Formats: sequence, C-alpha cells, structure tokens
Amino acid sequence: MIKKYFKKINKLDLGFTLVETLIAISIFSVSIIALMSILGGGISNANSAKTKIIASYLAQEGIEYIRNMRETYVLYPINGTWDSFRTEISSCTSANSCGFDNSVFPPDVFLCSSHTNQCKLYVNNGNYNSNSIGVNSGFVRKIQAIAVNSNEVKISSVVSWTQGSGSYNVTLSENLFNWME
Repeated sequence: MIKKYFKKINKLDLGFTLVETLIAISIFSVSIIALMSILGGGISNANSAKTKIIASYLAQEGIEYIRNMRETYVLYPINGTWDSFRTEISSCTSANSCGFDNSVFPPDVFLCSSHTNQCKLYVNNGNYNSNSIGVNSGFVRKIQAIAVNSNEVKISSVVSWTQGSGSYNVTLSENLFNWME
C-alpha cells in the first residue's frame, strides 16, 4: 500500500534542468546576435550603395552642365563661340579644379580654391547646389578641363565624400568637341 503512494519518479516528468535552460538560452542568444550582425552589415552596404549612386549622378550632372554650357556658347552666338567656351573653362585644370553655380544660366564657373565653400555641395529640398543654401551634403564636386586640341576638350567631373573611416570618389570623363564650324 505504501508503494502505491510513492511512485517511481521518472526523469522525463521533471522538465528542464537549470543547465539545459542555460544552454538553450545561450544557443538562442548566439543565433539572434548572428542575425543582427548580418542585418547590420546589409543595412550598411545598402547605405554605401545609395551614397555611391548619388555621387555618380552628381558627377554626371557636372558633365551635363559643362556640356550645356558648350551648347549655349556654340549654338547661340550672342553668348560667344567655341573659343569663348574654351576660354571660360581654361582655368579648370587638375591643379585648379572648378565648380559651377547652377542658379544662373548659363552656369557660372568658378575656381574651387577661390570659392567660399571650396566646391562643397549643399542639399535643399532634394536639389544640390554650391551656394550654401540648405544642408551640407558631404559631397564635393570638382570639374577639370584639359584641352586635347583646338577642337576637343576633355571634361572630368570628380565627386568625393567621406563615409565611415574612408574617403571615396567617383570620376566621370567625357570629351567635348567643336561640332559647329
């Protein structure tokens, strides 16, 4: 009769021990930390890619503005000629890069070294400018022009920025020609 009240205690009936619980929590914690690390790296890479894309667009915009300037000088004689265009950008060398003020038409070209903001770009309502209007975007755009011959100029647009612990840049180049005679 006494045996009836004292059942044999089976290990399966006891549940988890303290050691088993600690091991389960440790495995769960390590897997969550690994997942968070992978997600953090993915977010960082996405932000880096976004910045590179913006820099590429800003570099292309620099080429487009100078091309537009060439078109304005060549097509509308009231503004000048091909030679006037070459004279306007002749000071934009690798040693003395230029920027431009896109608030006027045609864009006003200036030397970065003599400009107040050293060719830094500011963002205001999604638009980038060199006029200190808005918030500093962290990008610097410099334009360089090298005369290849009397009818050809090589334009380079360099956009640089600092991200994390490194400095990066995107450089785009295009040769512009005097296609009108």
